[in-house]
Amino acid sequence: MAKLTIAFGVLLILLGITGYLTTGSAHPTALIPSGIGVFFVLFGVMANTEDSKKRMLWMHISVTVALLVFLGMIPSAIDTIRLSRGASFPHPIAVEEKGALCLFCLIYVLFCVRSFISARRARLVS
Repeated sequence: MAKLTIAFGVLLILLGITGYLTTGSAHPTALIPSGIGVFFVLFGVMANTEDSKKRMLWMHISVTVALLVFLGMIPSAIDTIRLSRGASFPHPIAVEEKGALCLFCLIYVLFCVRSFISARRARLVS
């Protein structure tokens, strides 16, 4: 899961850079997903250890942060749906970027929950 966390962080960094370049480099707030992505890269690096307690700690921290970001972006996901149905927004690229951030965080949380469940089952069996 540590490698997935690093890959997820890189994906968020690319999302932020893409959003920033798409706005013509005029809106630095488009780099917010990149800042979040840097944290996930750090979480993944910290979780990439043989010490199971440290790995578990950093993975739980990362999934908690992803869940909080997802919950915070739910209104943006709703705006993305409204945008796809023809609603007008002053900055549609920002709406799309925040919707993508919400979706990516949801997918990451689901992967982590699935991994946590399988790890717990493996611990109970052995």
